[in-house]
Amino acid sequence: MKIKTKLRLGFGFLFILVLSFGLIAIFFLNELSDKSKVILKDNYKTLKYIAAMRGVLDNSSLPLQNAEKAVFAKNLKLEQENITEPGERDAVESLQRGFEKISNASSSVGLESFLREVRTALQQIEDLNMKAIYEKNGLATAASERANIYIGIAATVCFMILFTFIVNFPGFVANPLAEFSKAIREISRGNYKQRLHFNNNDEFSELASSFNSMTKKLNEWENSNLSKLKSEKLRIEAIIAQMQDAIIGLNEKGEILFLNTLASKLINLDAEKTVGQNVSQLVEKNQLFKRILSPQTDTKPLKIFADDKESYFQLENREIVIPNFEVQEGDTLVESSKSAGSVYVLKNITQFKELDEAKTNFIATVSHELKTPLSSIKMSLKLLKDERVGGMNEEQKELLEHIREDSDRLLKITSELLDLSQAETGNLKLSFAITKPLEIVNYAIDAVSFQAEQKHIRLEVNCDENLPKVNADIQKTAWVLVNFLSNALRYSSDKSRVILDVVQLSGQVRFSVRDFGKGIDEKYQKRLFDRYFQVPTDGQNKSGSGLGLAISKDFIEAEKGRIWVESAIGEGSSFFFTLPNA
Repeated sequence: MKIKTKLRLGFGFLFILVLSFGLIAIFFLNELSDKSKVILKDNYKTLKYIAAMRGVLDNSSLPLQNAEKAVFAKNLKLEQENITEPGERDAVESLQRGFEKISNASSSVGLESFLREVRTALQQIEDLNMKAIYEKNGLATAASERANIYIGIAATVCFMILFTFIVNFPGFVANPLAEFSKAIREISRGNYKQRLHFNNNDEFSELASSFNSMTKKLNEWENSNLSKLKSEKLRIEAIIAQMQDAIIGLNEKGEILFLNTLASKLINLDAEKTVGQNVSQLVEKNQLFKRILSPQTDTKPLKIFADDKESYFQLENREIVIPNFEVQEGDTLVESSKSAGSVYVLKNITQFKELDEAKTNFIATVSHELKTPLSSIKMSLKLLKDERVGGMNEEQKELLEHIREDSDRLLKITSELLDLSQAETGNLKLSFAITKPLEIVNYAIDAVSFQAEQKHIRLEVNCDENLPKVNADIQKTAWVLVNFLSNALRYSSDKSRVILDVVQLSGQVRFSVRDFGKGIDEKYQKRLFDRYFQVPTDGQNKSGSGLGLAISKDFIEAEKGRIWVESAIGEGSSFFFTLPNA
C-alpha cells in the first residue's frame, strides 16, 4: 500500500471517529432535551389550569357568577385537552360533574358538598401531575446520567484511539527515515555492508531496495579496488624506503605520514613509533628535526654527522596541494585548492661538496702558483722597456704591449680566483673600518680615471661629504666599486658619461653606477652574479672571467649589504649595492 493511501486512510479514520463521537453526543443531548420538554409541556400546564380553577373557587362566593363560571369552564376545557397521566381522565370527569352541579344549583343548599367534590377532583389531578413530574424528573436525571456515561465512554475510547494514533502514526514515517539516516551515516564511515529491510509494500520499501542495490555495488567496488590500493600503497612505501634521499611526509594536521629508512637514521627516530605522531611533540626532543621543519631563511646545506663522517644535505620543502577542491561559499560550490600536507627531502650532496672543495683548493693552488711567474714576467717586461737594456723597434714594442696586457689580465684572473676560493671556503678575511663613503668613492675614481680619459668618458660623481659613515672593508668595497665602474666604461661608447651616485637611505648608504650603453636583456639579469657567467657580446668588448660580479656579491653580502642590477635594452644599466650605517 502506498504511503499516500495510508495517510488518507489514517486521517479518514480520525474523521469518522470524531464524527461518531459528535453524533453520539448529539443523540443523548436530544434525548435529554426531549425529556425536559415533556415535563414542561404536559404537567406544568395542567398545574397552571388547576391553580386557575382553584383560584376561582377560593376567591368567589357561592353560587358562582357567570364570569367566574366562564373562567372555570375555560380552564376545565384546557385541562380536558391536556390529559396525559393514567387516572387523570376519571379525575377530570369527576371535576366536570362537580362543576356542573355547582353551576346548575339554584340555591346554596347542597353547594358545600359539591364544592368538596370539586376540590377533591382538583387535588387528585394535581397529585397525579406532581407525581408525574417527579417521575419524569427521575427519568430525565437517569437519561442525563446515562448520557454522561455514554459520552464519557465515547470520549475515553476516542481519546485512547487518538492517543495511540498520535504516538504510533508519526513513527510510521519517522522510523524508516531514522533507519535511512543511520544507514547513510554508516555508509559515510565506509561500512558498505549496511542493508535496510522493510516488509511494507510502499515507497520506503522501494527506496530501501534501491539503497541496498547501491550499497551492494559500493561494496563490490570497495572489494575490487581494495587489493589494488593496498598493492599500490606497498609499492609507494617500498619506493620511498629505498630512495637515496631522506624523505619525511606530514599531513595537513602536522602529523607524520611516512619516514623512510634514511630519514629515520639521520634524525635518530624510530619510524614505526613516529608515524602518526604530531611534530609539535617531536621537535621538543630532537633539535635536528626542529631545524629541518623550521622555516628556512637561507639555502646553505645542512651538516649532519652520518656514516662516521660529516655529510652535507640540501633541504627541500614542498607543499602538497589538492587542485579542483570544491568548497561551499554561501549557496554555491566554488572550486579551490586544498593543502594536503608537506614533504621534506634531504638530498645528500656530500660528494658534490667534496668535489667543490677539491675544485676550490685546486683553483687556489693554481692561482697562487701562477702569481709568482706572472709577476716575474711583468718584471721582465718592465726591464725590456727600459732603454738602458737596449732599443726596440715599433713592432717589438707593440708585441711587448700585448704581452703586458695579457699578463695583467692573467694576474687579475688569478687574483679573482684566489678571492673566490677564499669566499667559497669561508676564509674570506675582511678588515672592517669605519670610514666615509667619499673615501671609498675617491679610491675607486683614482683607479679608473685613466681608463675614462682614454675613451673620453665623463665621470659624474654625486657624493655628499656629510653622509653617514659605514663599517666596511675599504679596499674590497672600493674593489667592488671599481669593478662596477670598469664594466660601465667598457660597455659605454666614447664621449659618453657614467654617473656614480651615493645617497642615504633608511639606516643604509646606497652606492650606484649608471651607464648609458646598450643595456642588459632581462633574461640575463638574474644570472649576472653567478660564477663564470658572461653576458653574450658582439665581439667589440673584451670579455672578462665572469668572476668579478660574483666576487663583488660575496664581498658586499659579507659586509651585511645587498647588491643588485636594474637595466633595460637601449637605456643602459645601473648597478647598486648598499652598506649599513656605522
